[in-house]
Amino acid sequence: MSWQQRIDTALATRRAADALRTRRVVEQGAGRWLTMGDSRYCNFSSNDYLGLSQHPAIVRAWQQGAEQYGVGSGGSGHVSGYTRAHYALESELAEWLGYPRALLFISGFAANQAVIAALTGKEDRIVADKLSHASLLEAASFSPAQLRRFAHNDVSQLAALLDKPCDGQQLAVTEGVFSMDGDSAPLAAIAGQVRRAGAWLLVDDAHGIAVTGHKGRGSCQQQEVKPELLVVTFGKGFGVSGAAVLCSEAVATYFEQFARHLIYSTSMPPAQAVALSAALSVIQGEEGDQRRAALAGLIQRFRHGAAALPGRITHSQSAIQPLIVGDNSRALSLAERLRQKGCWVTAIRPPTVPAGTARLRLTLTAAHQPEDIDRLLEVLHESGE
Repeated sequence: MSWQQRIDTALATRRAADALRTRRVVEQGAGRWLTMGDSRYCNFSSNDYLGLSQHPAIVRAWQQGAEQYGVGSGGSGHVSGYTRAHYALESELAEWLGYPRALLFISGFAANQAVIAALTGKEDRIVADKLSHASLLEAASFSPAQLRRFAHNDVSQLAALLDKPCDGQQLAVTEGVFSMDGDSAPLAAIAGQVRRAGAWLLVDDAHGIAVTGHKGRGSCQQQEVKPELLVVTFGKGFGVSGAAVLCSEAVATYFEQFARHLIYSTSMPPAQAVALSAALSVIQGEEGDQRRAALAGLIQRFRHGAAALPGRITHSQSAIQPLIVGDNSRALSLAERLRQKGCWVTAIRPPTVPAGTARLRLTLTAAHQPEDIDRLLEVLHESGE
């Protein structure tokens, strides 16, 4: 089979299964409204959970950062790309989350890949929740370590896997809030089993940080857990982009030597770091509390109204409220019907989610108003879901 035949076959298979991914050009895709061409939709597909992507103080901070530093970093942080803005943000994050060090990465995907690749060797074992993000599972699959997956949030199976003989070290991997189901990991129980086995714990809290916990400190703080490795990302609750790894002083120094994404990638623009510091100030302050409270109220409003829907909703108490419909074509059709009614939603299909669990991944944000939630529920009921 030639290269072109291989590509054509793969695309044809995706099309036949109604699983082909496409991108749409939008004028504005974050916040309460999504604008595409001349049409405006109430946006239920954004991960901008606190509505900070268009916050005037954060936008202004980025602009001021660009005026001071320019629009790029100029290189890797190991060469010339580590500015006072980067150092300040790392220090603020470390203090906020109670770790000795924080290391900035250009994305959450890069952070997860870097950490797992740098830490694990062929004698080691990675034990990961089977619904962990693709960046975690891909990094674990590509690493020389043995990968074992435990059933989603199944602490007893995790414990059994950790109890099996291992010549090297063991790393348990999970998320704080899972990106497709919106449910939370039982972190306290997981951490207990990990400690008992003498292993380390990595928690990716991309969808919990800034949104849950006291002052937005996330899932781990909320469950009084302090993993050896905490990954937080800035494209969701922070409303910007990028990521950080929180860890000990020694581990940070180790990553500075061996984490290839950290060493060889151009660092995030300093202006972005300035904007992230401004976002952190909002998240920690009274306004952050108000936005989290508003979001929590909207989540409960939706869940109360969605209880009568025939489609299956998960036990999620997060901003991610998936409506599982099962069939790919049905999910696509429903998403299109909702868009025709002015609600922008996205159909998520395999391989992003397991076969037979195609869904609408509905996301709520603090930028929404109660009437937006009521309209979404009205349209869902009209559509028979």
